[in-house]
Amino acid sequence: MPWIDACAAEDIDQEDLIRFDHAGRTYAIYHSPDGEFFCTDGLCTHEEVHLAEGLVMDYVIECPKHNGQFDYRTGEAKRAPVCKHLGTYPARLEAGRVFLDLP
Repeated sequence: MPWIDACAAEDIDQEDLIRFDHAGRTYAIYHSPDGEFFCTDGLCTHEEVHLAEGLVMDYVIECPKHNGQFDYRTGEAKRAPVCKHLGTYPARLEAGRVFLDLP
């Protein structure tokens, strides 16, 4: 499957994220403190709240509802109440655009 042109790199401030909907699913795209881009499932694994409303700190996304945390680079659940990891997807920067390799 071809890489999907998701957004302009400038659409996401460093240490922030945006919501990206594609093919009936919701994703979150992150701009890390070191300038890299990452992509995870867009809904918290605890109660399916949109992570785009959450707080990004370094490499962690905090769910806005119950403050569970994930490492968005790996999807690893870091703080209760979340215990199930997020799905992660390859992201790359090309000519100022963020491309995703989604299922």
